[in-house]
Amino acid sequence: MAMLMFTRFINLRNVININNFGAIGSILNITQCSDVISKPYCININDDMIPHKSAKLTGKKISSAMRAYLKQSNDYKEFMKKQIAEYDIGKRYLANIMGEDPENFTQKDINSAIRYLFPSGLYDQGAQPMMLHPIDVYGNRKEAEFDESGRPHHFLFYTTKPNYYEILHNIAKSMIHLNKIEDQILERNIQSAPEHKIDLSDSEWLQKKSLEKILLEELLDKEYDYFIKSMQRLVDHPVSKHAESFIMEYRRKLLSINQDMKIPQLEYDSDNRPFVLIDRCARKNTRGEVKVIGNGSGKITINGKDLTYFDDMQCREQIIFPLIFTEMIDKVDIEATISGGGPTGQAGAVRLGIAKGLQSFVDSQMRERMRLAGLLTYDWRRRERKKWGQEGARRKFTWKKR
Repeated sequence: MAMLMFTRFINLRNVININNFGAIGSILNITQCSDVISKPYCININDDMIPHKSAKLTGKKISSAMRAYLKQSNDYKEFMKKQIAEYDIGKRYLANIMGEDPENFTQKDINSAIRYLFPSGLYDQGAQPMMLHPIDVYGNRKEAEFDESGRPHHFLFYTTKPNYYEILHNIAKSMIHLNKIEDQILERNIQSAPEHKIDLSDSEWLQKKSLEKILLEELLDKEYDYFIKSMQRLVDHPVSKHAESFIMEYRRKLLSINQDMKIPQLEYDSDNRPFVLIDRCARKNTRGEVKVIGNGSGKITINGKDLTYFDDMQCREQIIFPLIFTEMIDKVDIEATISGGGPTGQAGAVRLGIAKGLQSFVDSQMRERMRLAGLLTYDWRRRERKKWGQEGARRKFTWKKR
């Protein structure tokens, strides 16, 4: 029991590590104040946060800068409110034209209706007709961070990044809550079961840009890494299942891999080494086969030569990218035989063969990441042909008036 309490203290101290950020030390004093209600910084147009025109200000004098700041914030709220009202009206009109229910008319239905009613041959998506929610067009903006008297709304305003530090504050509160649940389980002489721990195999953490978009604050790389480490400590708790709703707010669901995808079966050679032979590797005019051998040391052989078979550094990077992505660069050997085409086509064919062969050596989560990264997709692109009456595929002859 003493060992458990010591480990728990270390985990909680790591979550709110004072050495990483000086401002986070003050959160220790705030953690006990569970009744503190913070005002969110993200503008929610549905909330009635715009003060009435007849509302009287306090007797204190307001500076011109403060008055301009509050006026700018209220003008933005009024502008977004008007834009959303117009968007809702337009969506209802569009749904009635298409004969659909306006209440269940989603953004996907809007996009398909726009393509049907306003077909466009323009290649650039930015030049095509579109109808998006005003939040997606203009984005969120922080509301007024303080009132007329200059008092900040958020209890972590002076940390300069209140939304970020509020998440760390909530992580610490969640850790304390999970510790209490674990104590109750131990008092009943019940051992922690695997089902008490959250399963995150079908999701991944939000990227830095996505997190910044939610927080409306710019983060440093070390701050984002600290956030991931803190959340991971919460995930590793024996009863992290009870904090699933909080954890999943900052994770993104992965698309489920196609169940019909055929994964090559492992075979074994005379040395009892597992291998996979991919015999249909193609890119442009290149054809070949790639053999991925397990229990290897990272040796790559292409037509009897090593990686120096390609003089171009970019082609070499194309070859080793699937190995680096799956962290198998020093665990398998590659033997490739290719013919036809140029360096780009040959490098693309070998890369595709390596990626398909590595499917048999990694788990389902890594296969899904490979699919999302485009490693398992055949590249149909080819060199564009030259057109008659011009110098190249796109290049025109120089026109001279005289």
